[in-house]
Amino acid sequence: MKKSLLMLLLVCAMIVTMLAGCGKKAENSGAAAEEEITDYGSGEIKIWVAENVVDFTKAKAEQFIKDNEKFSGYTIKVEAVGEGDAASNMITDVQAGADIYGFAQDQLARLVAAGAIAPVPTNIAATVSSENDEQSVAAATIGDILYCYPTTSDNGYFLYYDKSVVTDPTSVDAILKDCEAAGKGFYFEINSGWYQTAFFFGTGCTLTYETDTAGAFTACNADYASENGVAALKAMIALHKSPAFNNGSSVSNAANVAAIVDGTWDSGAAKDLFGENYACAKLPKITVDGKDYQLGGFSGYKLMGVKPQEEVGKLAVCNALAAYLTSEEVQVDRYNEVGWGPSNKKAQENDAVKADEALAALREQLTFDMPQGQYPGDYWGLATSLGDSVIAGDYDNATDEELMSVLTTFQDTCNSYVSK
Repeated sequence: MKKSLLMLLLVCAMIVTMLAGCGKKAENSGAAAEEEITDYGSGEIKIWVAENVVDFTKAKAEQFIKDNEKFSGYTIKVEAVGEGDAASNMITDVQAGADIYGFAQDQLARLVAAGAIAPVPTNIAATVSSENDEQSVAAATIGDILYCYPTTSDNGYFLYYDKSVVTDPTSVDAILKDCEAAGKGFYFEINSGWYQTAFFFGTGCTLTYETDTAGAFTACNADYASENGVAALKAMIALHKSPAFNNGSSVSNAANVAAIVDGTWDSGAAKDLFGENYACAKLPKITVDGKDYQLGGFSGYKLMGVKPQEEVGKLAVCNALAAYLTSEEVQVDRYNEVGWGPSNKKAQENDAVKADEALAALREQLTFDMPQGQYPGDYWGLATSLGDSVIAGDYDNATDEELMSVLTTFQDTCNSYVSK
């Protein structure tokens, strides 16, 4: 094990987070002398991660326990629970939830409010903050408290395409023209609150929320009810009208596809699908009423959290293990295994990571994206309804004034999610 990792584990062993107990709201972490933990205890550590990294995580975690005799009283159980479901499952029953779990950054406020996540101990937090990129650290932080461990900086989307069909990947209109001529599909999940922001952020709209340290939503900053918002909605309507349009974002679920907006997690499937014609690019531009806009969207991150523990010894082991599973070494190995893009700054400089076509396209796209903060759960359903209405053709013949009315209702509803 690398010298730097051993030093980090020593720091982990010296830190104890002072918590009232599992399931209660986490307070900021504090330090205790190493001799206060003379017995790390024993039992099972349950870990939730995405299905495609279950075996990888189990092997790494078990090797970690083997390499650290003082933690030998623990066994590892790894279960497949995706980043999108982990937070909901934790909040439903904190005590029955995983001790360590991966989740998407937009779930952090809910986890904090439910007392389902323990802050990263102070001394470890300094190391985590210095070793990972600024955006991923910000995503793992509420107020001035680091609550979790950055795992990836690849949770964004861009364009995969078949270069034998698509001759100009820089324009939605050009992509649709090529796809229509070839009888192929262009996939874009416009009824998703995540992918849908590509249009609104691309035309210059804003939709962000502010939270307090308890995770409550205190303010909404939204201007969808504007000329820019109308332009975005008109672009979505125009896209849905094309016979080449398909609503979706998964290469594995796409049929007869020549272009798809998707993420790095599907790079392997995209390579298999397109073969020698595999290509990647940043998102294309849209043209509305003669004006061009570069599609934007969310930049996001995968994070790893630790559940509050009644036993300080187990809490120390869980923090040490989470720190290891998100370290430079493991992030590089995870990239080589499944292609996840590292958040660790040294791992990002790895030759294989730098040469990855999908990550290169994402890095280019990220310059046009907005970091994803915390959003109320109801926002996602609201965005889905808006997209469903577009797909159903409800707005096909709407005037600009009627579209403005739709967006005003949408914006007012977004504002209603703020705590009064």
